[in-house]
Amino acid sequence: MLSLLIVLAILVAVIIGYKTKINTGLVAMAFSYIIGAFLMGLKPKEIIGGWPVTTMFVIFSVSLFYNFALLNGTLEKTARSLLYSCRNFPALLPFALYFASAIIAALGAGFFTVMAFMAPITLLICKEAEMDELIGAVAINCGALSGANFMTSGSGVIFRGLIDEAGLMSDSFSISIVIFISSVIFSLLLISLFMILGKRKMGEIKAEKFTKPEKFDEKQKFNLILMILMIVILLTFPILNIIIPNNELIAYINSKMDVGLVAIIFSLIALFTGMADEKEAIAKVPWNTIIMICGVGMLISIAIKAGTIDLLASWASGNLPVWIIPLAFSLIGAIMSFFSSTLGVVCPALFPIVPVIAEGTGINPLILFTAIVIGAQSSAISPFSSGGSLILGSCTEDEERESMFSRLLFIAVPISVLSAMLYNFALGLIL
Repeated sequence: MLSLLIVLAILVAVIIGYKTKINTGLVAMAFSYIIGAFLMGLKPKEIIGGWPVTTMFVIFSVSLFYNFALLNGTLEKTARSLLYSCRNFPALLPFALYFASAIIAALGAGFFTVMAFMAPITLLICKEAEMDELIGAVAINCGALSGANFMTSGSGVIFRGLIDEAGLMSDSFSISIVIFISSVIFSLLLISLFMILGKRKMGEIKAEKFTKPEKFDEKQKFNLILMILMIVILLTFPILNIIIPNNELIAYINSKMDVGLVAIIFSLIALFTGMADEKEAIAKVPWNTIIMICGVGMLISIAIKAGTIDLLASWASGNLPVWIIPLAFSLIGAIMSFFSSTLGVVCPALFPIVPVIAEGTGINPLILFTAIVIGAQSSAISPFSSGGSLILGSCTEDEERESMFSRLLFIAVPISVLSAMLYNFALGLIL
């Protein structure tokens, strides 16, 4: 009965957040206190102890560092340069839009930031290139999502933290690599599918829409070097540790690597070299996302203490055929993400179940983690979700907005969700 109440509390928190626009994390915190203290007899300190400090620190520090590049224009100029390089190859435009979005997201801009400044540019380019706007919308949505899944970028960092908290610390980096690579492959396949199904043929791109961007100034060049250097440092030792597992020096340095702490050092370098204003950089930290993820994390910790996670895992492993479990995770993730946040709600709610189900069914946990992420992100283009709403907000005319709304809802979402389920099924067979 208690477990059912906790599951209902999670669902109600999501519904309240969606309907009222109040941060879901705040509602989850309130439920954590009421259920934990008065129904389970936990001490207030135990409830507060469910706040995922490590996850919060990593999101804060990584986003703080990348905010400098956002504020001084490094990220936007990088995107425009990438798009300009495709001016003579209109047939490759959807992939240029994808890679521009993915690279900027991987460099740390994150999903929302990339969508905010890529959506208006993309819709304009699509009109001039006589390319279906829906293809462009899918391309940048996929790019922003899969790029952010990069191991040192916003979503990738959060995935690693949640996998660590699920008890798979030694495998979190390798699992995050699989999630990133899988999301890239899925995105490219999905864009190709939409190009095949697209109604309009691509004409020649008008040159004035792809004017050569200005050169990077000295500050932007240095900021770009800082971003690349941080990525190299954070990736080198984990990869070397996988390639050369018995080297003591590499293992020692790798054990001391932490993306959050490294990001703080690079943030200080950015401050000392005047990359951007400190107050503006701190103000752009995604505090709403942090509250959402950590608040839901508190409620999930209550669920773990109550045995809810083990109960759900036992039910799934005992009542569902093994082959259908990745498909179920993919579909559940897509449905949840249709109305809520992948990072703030879906992954914190589903990731803790994975190790128990993997142990009970023999399924490789990385298949289930990947199925959750791919499934959840497949519905992110919904007009009710962040990606779709940003695309709709970039439409310049009411007629265009109404048309895009219905096409996102009735074409993009069903095709993406079904494709994700097929992809996750195939991934399960391969891995």
